Amino acid sequence: MVSYIVTGGTGFLGRRVVAGLLDKDPEAVVHALVREASVAKLHEMALGWGAQDRVFPLVGDLTAPALGLADDAPRADHVIHLGAVYDMTADEDITYAANVQGTRAVIDLAVELGAVLHHVSSVAVAGDHRGKFFEDDFDLGQQLNSPYHRTKFEAEKLVRESHGLRWRVYRPAIVVGDSRTGEMDKIDGPYYFFPAIASLAALPSELPLPLPDLGATNIVPVDYVAAAMVELVTKPGMIGRTFHLTNPDPQPFTRIYGALARAAGAPAGIGAVPGSHGALNALGGLPGVPALRDFMLERFGIPAEVAPHTAFESEFVSESTRALLRGIEVPAFEDYADKLWSYWHAHLDPDRARRSAGDVLGGRIVLVTGASSGIGLATAHAVAARGATVLMVARTPEDIEAAAEQVRAESGAAQAYICDITDEKSVELLVKQVLADHDHVDFVVNNAGRSIRRSVLNSTDRMHDFERTMAVNYFGAVRLILALLPSMRERRFGHFVNISSIAVQTKVPRFAAYVASKSALDNFSEIAAVENADAGITFTSVRMPLVRTPMIAPTDIYRSIPVHTPQQAADIVVRALVHRPSRIDTPIGTFAQVVDTVMPSVKRAILSQGFRMFGESKASHRGTATLPQNGGSGEKEETATEKQESRSPLLALAPIVQPLMGLPSSAARFTNAIPGLHW
Repeated sequence: MVSYIVTGGTGFLGRRVVAGLLDKDPEAVVHALVREASVAKLHEMALGWGAQDRVFPLVGDLTAPALGLADDAPRADHVIHLGAVYDMTADEDITYAANVQGTRAVIDLAVELGAVLHHVSSVAVAGDHRGKFFEDDFDLGQQLNSPYHRTKFEAEKLVRESHGLRWRVYRPAIVVGDSRTGEMDKIDGPYYFFPAIASLAALPSELPLPLPDLGATNIVPVDYVAAAMVELVTKPGMIGRTFHLTNPDPQPFTRIYGALARAAGAPAGIGAVPGSHGALNALGGLPGVPALRDFMLERFGIPAEVAPHTAFESEFVSESTRALLRGIEVPAFEDYADKLWSYWHAHLDPDRARRSAGDVLGGRIVLVTGASSGIGLATAHAVAARGATVLMVARTPEDIEAAAEQVRAESGAAQAYICDITDEKSVELLVKQVLADHDHVDFVVNNAGRSIRRSVLNSTDRMHDFERTMAVNYFGAVRLILALLPSMRERRFGHFVNISSIAVQTKVPRFAAYVASKSALDNFSEIAAVENADAGITFTSVRMPLVRTPMIAPTDIYRSIPVHTPQQAADIVVRALVHRPSRIDTPIGTFAQVVDTVMPSVKRAILSQGFRMFGESKASHRGTATLPQNGGSGEKEETATEKQESRSPLLALAPIVQPLMGLPSSAARFTNAIPGLHW
């Protein structure tokens, strides 16, 4: 019975090597060095291999002194050292601790047990060596220009110079996914370039695209490396040998790009521009050019640490290794590039959450606040009918449960959640529960709101009016945005629709508290949109006009003004969700802004006249003039009197409302074509 101790046995390459060893020798026993947190993962793997009685955890830590072993290590014939930090972007101290100090501890263990050490190094040890690099070559005076290169070199040096150690060294090239399935566990190496290639897929595939000459690389699939290692590890003898697990032929950048571009549907390129390799190297030495290059790479999501090391100056000779691997051949990159691309596109593309099949809202998770009535309820019906799962949020349990039941019965999938968005703890619990239930939220409609109609003069002793309006309209919405933003950034997709008001544009009298709160949210969202654009997080502010709800029914003057129904308002919200403009305005609001820009005195005269024409409501004199936002927040009116005495922000502009509301649809289409202007 052969016994192995394996570091990195649960990793992407390691688990394939372990599975191969178990399959090749039905009596082999493997002890895998794992942290306590990974013991369950190892047991699950062993169960999948049907080897529960042959795979055992060796609890420890590669970066701890003496590997952090609490007990003596078991007997072993071979120690296979796969554990390392392979990330080119990792901190140097972290990389050194794992790759160098960890290797030193593994060497001590192998010497103590009298086992053969199989050390997995990397072709990175060749550094910037130009020309052929043979399997027996090591220190040829090459420069090592990254922490990864330096630590892999230092680790292999420790192995080679250790007294009393029987060793073999394996140097894989750049390892990518499985050539049969495309499976890969993380974004690394050439995968950083995939998003840039995906962006080129928007161009015609027949476009004659010239390519820069970035040199040649060396890429091998993980299944080849695992199969080669299993074959070599189980061969007797060969102590002190080094094996290059590489592609025998250098792979020019243009060839790699062409294979991936064909898989992505992007222009395959017409070849490298002659002389561009030397020109790029020369430019790289000019002051400021490296910084500019790194900035441009980062814009495409390519870490500056990675780009210079995807090409090799060395040509890795592997004849001796390939002679021992008869029947195990390196597949041509062109033969499996489509599988790598398909797997990345489905599982690893950082922007995959942005894609949708069919209806933009189909299968999405949409959270709507103030969803028990008015605009919120109508929006819930609209998005559920288009295949979204709508998460309906309001304060009152019986109201929101009844509303959700109505949506489920008439429109589609809905779930009720109780939350007071003015309460920090309530929002925190809401977001935790929502993410636990659904994993993520794609869209948020900040609909809950409060409107107070009262002149500034009559508010001098009512500071709480401004505070409670801000608590709902601004702080409540911002609190929810901040709570969901980290999970959205992690998925690189999310959209917030803020139900604002035409009053933000018209700035009519007696709505100072309301307009200030909505303006604050608008400005917050504009800045947040800029700061989070790189992560695919967008914001729409809907400057909603008056909406016909039971709240406005007792007011006779509203009957002569064309206003939206809740369903029409919901259609606007759906348009904001689907097209994600930065804002949606109304003809009246746009007109008011134009007048304010070109004839500010005229606008002030109109508003002043309206202020004098429509006096303060009786409710405001009694101290109860709180209104829900457009009838859509789910907030309840305080008295019947305030319903009858209330006035809309549109009222002061009544003389110009009707002609603008009657504009033909062609006018709306025209304005929608103007960047940044949507009706």
